[in-house]
Amino acid sequence: MTDRKALIAGSTGLVGKNLLHQLSKSGLYTEIISIVRKPTGEELPNVKEEIIDFENLENYTNLFNVNDIYICLGTTIKKAKTQAAFKKVDVDYPIKIAQLAASNKAQKLSVISAMGANSKSKIFYNRMKGIMEQGIINEGITTVNIYRPSLLLGKRSELRFGEKFASVLIKPILFLFAGPLKKYRPVAVKDVAKTMLTNCFKETTGINIFENDKFF
Repeated sequence: MTDRKALIAGSTGLVGKNLLHQLSKSGLYTEIISIVRKPTGEELPNVKEEIIDFENLENYTNLFNVNDIYICLGTTIKKAKTQAAFKKVDVDYPIKIAQLAASNKAQKLSVISAMGANSKSKIFYNRMKGIMEQGIINEGITTVNIYRPSLLLGKRSELRFGEKFASVLIKPILFLFAGPLKKYRPVAVKDVAKTMLTNCFKETTGINIFENDKFF
């Protein structure tokens, strides 16, 4: 085990939960801080759960004194109900976390974005993801790894009918997503999480964007 600490935000979501388990099992961290809104009731080796108010992240600066930051926050317009509420979760919180990470001199930040992220996109979702990416990049953290997966395959705690319907239709024809179409292939959450963890321990610096075809 290395003398290395990590913080993860969004550990109750599809990718985040899988990533948290992989971080814990890896034995690569002496401590993993999982910041959540409410208790999960789950206990994992080397994981310290911290209940926080995301509206006042600046009150928890001490928690960000770690080596690596993983951000897996995300919601939907349906759940958020308004574009403003969506932006708060998918843009404002991640950027604020990056600010706190930078002020505590975290070395690496890994964040889940989405395929098609572009701050100038006419599509609201893609535009928000692009703005989030740029906001994080602007904080000047030594290494920023950005992940842009396509449709995620995995079991959610909450039902998203559109994603579930799409995954059922696509699974029988996954073999067609080869060659030039590989970048559109649906990806298993365990593979996204594994890639995030593996890349964090590579000797890379700067801004690294991993498109959908770069996952295991």
